Amino acid sequence: MLNVLLQSTTAEAFTVIAFCFGLVVGSFLNVVILRLPKQLYSQWKEQSEEYLNLPQSTNDSPTETLLWPPSRCSECEQAIKPWHNIPIISYILLKGRCATCSTPISLQYPLVELFTGIVVATTAYYYGAQLNAIYALFFSVMLIALAGIDVKEKLLPDQITLPLLWVGLIANLNDFFVPLSEAVIGATAGYLVLWSVYWVFKLITGKEGMGYGDFKLLAALGAWLGWQMLPLIILVSSAVGAIIGILMIVVGEKDRNLQIPFGPFLAAAGWIALIWGDKIINSYSSAFSVL
Repeated sequence: MLNVLLQSTTAEAFTVIAFCFGLVVGSFLNVVILRLPKQLYSQWKEQSEEYLNLPQSTNDSPTETLLWPPSRCSECEQAIKPWHNIPIISYILLKGRCATCSTPISLQYPLVELFTGIVVATTAYYYGAQLNAIYALFFSVMLIALAGIDVKEKLLPDQITLPLLWVGLIANLNDFFVPLSEAVIGATAGYLVLWSVYWVFKLITGKEGMGYGDFKLLAALGAWLGWQMLPLIILVSSAVGAIIGILMIVVGEKDRNLQIPFGPFLAAAGWIALIWGDKIINSYSSAFSVL
């Protein structure tokens, strides 16, 4: 039924619908990026106190979830009215300020909404109105959520990376992106490659060069795109990460020991591989065959 509905939709209409849908999803991703880490920190604190037999912290405020309470201004605590929560448009009409107290609204909100809309629309345009486009859109949205959380908190939650991995394997049961055998090898190799780099770096320097979340994210990318795409993902993410790290140190005069999250670079490289990976590899192979 879903496949028939998708096939009856033109590519242009599907792309426009996807862009509008992406704006709405981007609004929700802002909630995920801000609230999910807080929930995890609260849970870990409670678990630690219980394990160490420490007095339980008292918290009179109601527990936040991703869906409740409704969004509110962080300054005046007034609930945001639905017509003040329309992606992009409300930010422009309100001139980037709270309607109640005129506190500036973070640029994160419209930027994440717009970026998600563009990514979702691009993915929809590339894959067209077909069933594997739904999987590709899920993949893209999850990567944006992971990148946003890692930028703010240096954290890649299992609550997102592990479902991303399993859904990738499920998608490839029908060879939507790669054969299942390549997906399984990709998930295994993706984890082991960065796990090995982590331990070699730690043995040599005594420092941790990356977190376990990076292993799981690359495993998830391997589950979706197969083992053959892993070298491209690692090369692109490492190159971009190195360039940005050097620029932050030189231009911003940052500490050389500054921790830069690797997850956003992996996520970006994974999405690039999803859309243009085959073309990049084919172009690379053709260039070297000519030489």
